[in-house]
Amino acid sequence: MGLKLFLSTFLVVFLAELFDKTEIAIVSLSLKGNSKIFIFLGAMAAFLVATVLALVLGDLLARYINPKFIRYICAATFFIVGFLSLFGKI
Repeated sequence: MGLKLFLSTFLVVFLAELFDKTEIAIVSLSLKGNSKIFIFLGAMAAFLVATVLALVLGDLLARYINPKFIRYICAATFFIVGFLSLFGKI
């Protein structure tokens, strides 16, 4: 179960981050910077902090709200933001 969860998490996050704003920002930084290792370390540290915050928030929400309801809210939010950005509203 652990390996399956690890691989599915990796795949979801990898595909979600591929060619998104974060990756474009890192590419932009790497074009300007001479020290790629510090760009890599900075990006990894930022992603680590963001991931920890998401895990803590998810754990807190799951204690008080039904996880199935949270998934529906997240899916609806993702859809709405995607739809609005598709039409240039955000």
